[in-house]
Amino acid sequence: DGRVIYVGTFSKVMLPSLRLGYLVLPPDLVDAFVAARGVADRHSPSVEQAAMADFITRGMLERHIRRMRVLYAERQEALVQAAQADLSGLLEVAPSDAGMHLMCWLPDGVEDAQASRSAAAERVEAPALSSYAIERYPRPGLMLGYAVPPDDTRAAVRRLATALRTQT
Repeated sequence: DGRVIYVGTFSKVMLPSLRLGYLVLPPDLVDAFVAARGVADRHSPSVEQAAMADFITRGMLERHIRRMRVLYAERQEALVQAAQADLSGLLEVAPSDAGMHLMCWLPDGVEDAQASRSAAAERVEAPALSSYAIERYPRPGLMLGYAVPPDDTRAAVRRLATALRTQT
């Protein structure tokens, strides 16, 4: 019904320093958003926009996304397998169809903020889910990323297991 606005960025699909975003708007909102854009920022990165447009037009973005989906599926699988091997009883890790992080659940009674601090002491970045929430989550948990190579992931999971053993 012409009421959906889709907002996106190329930061995660391509690279953060590209700093290009996009809007998909109903036709009757285009003029208003163009005017707002002009007030908010007078300079558009025209070289980057032209390069990205060419990249998209030639089908290169679609190919890049397909390659990255395969790569990150492999990296996620490495995290899930390492977690099953080393974190059983310490952290529940399940695959997800989206993103580059997994929400992972700690056993009841384990404080996620303290578990996150223990992980940091072992050089593992594992933010507490409670730090992302206004209200309390039903279970304590950690956020784990899997954008790094599988060998790095396996080593980090072993360090995380060391950290979490002090929590239970």
